[in-house]
Order: sequence, then structure tokens, then C-alpha cells
Amino acid sequence: MMSLPFFGFCLALAFAALGRRALAVAASLVSIGVLLTLFKLHATSALDVVL
Repeated sequence: MMSLPFFGFCLALAFAALGRRALAVAASLVSIGVLLTLFKLHATSALDVVL
């Protein structure tokens, strides 16, 4: 799951290299949204600590 934002940023860099600025910005914003969503899921999950 954590690789999704990195693939998105890689895609954004590819779009930027091809001169597709709008697609690069859109891919970056989507990647940031995925990253924030994954962080929210991680930060609010319960810890299964057995002592």
C-alpha cells in the first residue's frame, strides 16, 4: 500500500519530463491525497499490544 504514493510521484515526474504540466500537478496532488489517507489510517489504528 505504501508504494502507491511513490508510484504516483514517479508518474508525476514522468509527466513533467514529457512536458505535461497539468497531468504532473494532478498526479502529485493525487499522490499527496493518497499519502495523507494512508497516514490517517495508520495514525488512528489501534495497537495490538499483548503484555
